[in-house]
Amino acid sequence: MVPTVSDNSGPIGPTSGSFSARRLLLVGTGAISVAFLPYWIKWLGLALPDVECRVVVTRSAERFVTRESLSAVNSSVAQLDAWPEEPRTTALHVEWAQWAEAVAVYPATVNFVSRFAAGMGDTPAMLALQCTRATIGIAPSLPPGAIDNPVLSRHLKEIQERPGVCVAPPEPGRSSTTGRHDAYVPPDLPTLLALMERSSGRMA
Repeated sequence: MVPTVSDNSGPIGPTSGSFSARRLLLVGTGAISVAFLPYWIKWLGLALPDVECRVVVTRSAERFVTRESLSAVNSSVAQLDAWPEEPRTTALHVEWAQWAEAVAVYPATVNFVSRFAAGMGDTPAMLALQCTRATIGIAPSLPPGAIDNPVLSRHLKEIQERPGVCVAPPEPGRSSTTGRHDAYVPPDLPTLLALMERSSGRMA
């Protein structure tokens, strides 16, 4: 079952005056649409110049996009969602959880959605999301057939019921594997951020 948005005003991409968060943690996971993140990071810099963005990618995301390309279009170096080998004065997940005013997971794979719904904290980004007070936006990317999975539907419903968390309804889209429009892809990043802003307003 595809999650729905109760606000009938429709998604409108935010501008510099309409997105209240000034520190955005952007997490990219291993769906093929993560390849578009450099474009969206460039858009962020133009449309929301007052927003500081930190980018984190999972190991599976690196199949489709490099940290070098993400760093080249952002003001900070993209980081890998993995426990650091070197000792740190501040734990990475604590740093991210406390720094972020908003967290966007774009795109979010079935695996990421399921781990988040289960309350897991097996990577720094996942643990940060479980601990942060920031508004969290999830943009699922679903392969063919996943939308009909009852377990995944339950996970999406559970996530939407969490305070401060919103899910952007995925849209029917073309599967890179089958070549047919039998997948569900995330909406554009401005749509997710607009939904997060409305969610944040309802929390206030």
